[in-house]
Amino acid sequence: MGNFFTQLPGDHSREHFQSLLEGKSCRVERIISYGQSSPETGWYDQDEHEWVLVLSGYGVIEMENGERHHLGKGDNLLIRANQRHRVVETAADEATIWLAVFFQ
Repeated sequence: MGNFFTQLPGDHSREHFQSLLEGKSCRVERIISYGQSSPETGWYDQDEHEWVLVLSGYGVIEMENGERHHLGKGDNLLIRANQRHRVVETAADEATIWLAVFFQ
């Protein structure tokens, strides 16, 4: 039992990943960003699907084909396995809290 909006890390210089649940074909993480983005050459290319939900703040996700998704509080996105993507921007003035579900 816990609250997604409490016990936020005090270190704002990096993203924080917290594993909440893990099984054979699924894992759930809380990700907290403080203005971080992927490096210019840093594309994620995962062998599993990822569904993300923004609980606070905002994030901008760019697909390799140039398509951009602006996600605010309550917005979600399904990223298919091996769909290259990166985080272009997250809120710098507040914590962006993501709920991420990775599955086969």
